[in-house]
Amino acid sequence: MDPFRNPFAPGAGSRPPELAGRDLILESAKIACVRAVKGRSARSLMLLGLRGTGKTVLLNEIGRIAEQEGLLVSKVESPEGESLARLIYPEMRKVMRSLSGVEAAKQIATRGLRGLRNFASIFKIEIAGVDVGVEPESGLADTGDLQYDLPDLFVLIGKASQAAGRGWILLIDEVQYLSDADLSALIVALHRISQDGLPVLLVGAGLPQIARLAGEAKSYAERLFQYPAVGALDPASAAQAVRNPIIEEGATIAPEALELIVERTKGYPFFLQEWGSVMWNDAGGPEITFADADHSYTETLALLDEGFFRVRIDRLTKAEIQFVKAMAGLGNGPYAMADVAQAMERTQKSLGPTRASIISKGMIYSTDHGYLDFSVPLFAEYMRRQG
Repeated sequence: MDPFRNPFAPGAGSRPPELAGRDLILESAKIACVRAVKGRSARSLMLLGLRGTGKTVLLNEIGRIAEQEGLLVSKVESPEGESLARLIYPEMRKVMRSLSGVEAAKQIATRGLRGLRNFASIFKIEIAGVDVGVEPESGLADTGDLQYDLPDLFVLIGKASQAAGRGWILLIDEVQYLSDADLSALIVALHRISQDGLPVLLVGAGLPQIARLAGEAKSYAERLFQYPAVGALDPASAAQAVRNPIIEEGATIAPEALELIVERTKGYPFFLQEWGSVMWNDAGGPEITFADADHSYTETLALLDEGFFRVRIDRLTKAEIQFVKAMAGLGNGPYAMADVAQAMERTQKSLGPTRASIISKGMIYSTDHGYLDFSVPLFAEYMRRQG
C-alpha cells in the first residue's frame, strides 16, 4: 500500500495515531491539572514502565493537556550523570521570566529571578544572557544544598503562578537517572508545594524501580504521587491501536491478522507500531491479510533486533553481556540473583559490581529483594535469538 499514507509511527517518543488504552492515566493527569489551577489539592504523577511502553508519548500528551488547562509547561529528560540543578535551571528561569511579564505576578517572579541568580552562582551554572535589573538576594536559594534551595524556588514559582491565575507543571523523563540526592531534593520541594497548596505539579516517567527509590529517598513520597503503571496494552486496546489507523486510511485488516499481531507483540506499543508500519508497506491492500501480517513479521523482528534491541546491548561491556546472557538463558524473568550467579559459576558478591553497572545503564532493574528483570520488553527472547 501507499507508503506515504502509512499511519504508523514507530519512532522513539512519536505519538501513535491511536493512543489506545491510556484514558485513565490521561484523565488522572487532567484532573490534577484542573485542581491545581483552581487551588485545590492535587497529586503529582510518576509514570512507571518498561522501555517502549509509551511513557514519553504520555508525558508529551499530558503536557498538551496541561497547556490547555492554563499551566505553564516545562519538559526535560534526565541524562546519565547530569545534575538536577543544571537540568531544570533553564526551565525555571524561562517560567519566572514569563510570569514576570504578568503585572499581578511581577513582584514575586522578579524575586524568583533574584533567587535563580544565586542558584546559578552557587551551583556553577553558566547563564546565557543577563537578566537586566535583577540583582541577587542574599539568603535566597544560596545554601548550595539542593534540598533547601530547590523548595524556595518552587514556592516562588508556585506563588507567582497563583498570582497570575496559572500553574506550572514540570515533566521529567528518565527519572531513574537522577541521583539519590537529586531525587530526594525534588521530593522535598514537592512536599513543600503540597503543604502550601500551590499550583505546581510534577509528572515524571521512568523504569519501575522509581517507586521504590522515591520511597527510600523520603518515606512520604508514596503519598505525594500517583504511580500509574504504563505497561503492555490489553488485547482489545492493542487491537484498537492497529485496526483504527488502518480503517481511517480507507483500508481494512483481517481479524486473524490482527490476532496474530496482538499475540506476538504481547501488546507492547512500540512493537505494535513497528510491525504495523512494516506490514502496511508490504501489503498489497486494500485488505491486510493474515499472510501479509505473517510475512512482515520476519522483517519487523530484524528491524527490532538491529535497532531497538541492538542499541541497548551495544552499551554493555563483555562482562555485562555475559551477565544478561545468563539471565536470558534461565527463561523469562524475574530472575533470582542466586540463579544467575549459579549459571555463571560465580558468587553473588563477585557479580555485585556488574549487576550495579547494568542497573545504572537502565538495562535491568530490581523487581524485589534478590530478583532482577530486564527493563526492555521481550529482551530475553532477543538474547536467546543471538545464540
